[in-house]
Amino acid sequence: MTTFTVATAIALAGCSAGTGGDSSMPGMNHGSASPSGPAAGTAGGHNAADAGFARMMIPHHAQAVQMSDVVLAKKGVPAQVTALAGRIKAAQGPEIEKMEGWLKEWNEPAGMSGEHAMDGMVDNEDLKKLEAAQGREAARLFLTHMIAHHQGAVAMAQKEGAEGENADALKLGKDIVTAQEAEIKEMQELLGTL
Repeated sequence: MTTFTVATAIALAGCSAGTGGDSSMPGMNHGSASPSGPAAGTAGGHNAADAGFARMMIPHHAQAVQMSDVVLAKKGVPAQVTALAGRIKAAQGPEIEKMEGWLKEWNEPAGMSGEHAMDGMVDNEDLKKLEAAQGREAARLFLTHMIAHHQGAVAMAQKEGAEGENADALKLGKDIVTAQEAEIKEMQELLGTL
């Protein structure tokens, strides 16, 4: 949770920065749903779906990093599972920073007011079970929860692909679908060996 708290503080700090550009160009208002000011949703070449994708994927990724950290700190977890946890952390940490940067650049709030619950998030009770488990049981819990977590991320990324307009956000969404679908298959195979 510390990563998310710091990430939120950084993203919020950037919300007061001005764009410095001319946002009053005629014909450039594409109907932004953001009530935060004139042309606020168009200055960075993004729409409400792009901002919502980033706002929701940041805490979603933060939880994946948190779960990976829990498993990486344990003894007796099969090496293939710890290797996967390491790869998940290495991929999603920089993606969090990238999305925080977009929200700051777009002058969009980091909070998630108005968005629906995120698919695949692990509740506190299941996180505590993961923290308490050891060895192969920890590996089983991690894989089971991370499969559902990844499936939620894939659904969010596919929604971005259908509704977003920012080229960088669309690319990240596509990359998330490709990487996480492959990891889901890997985790399902690993789960079958435990």
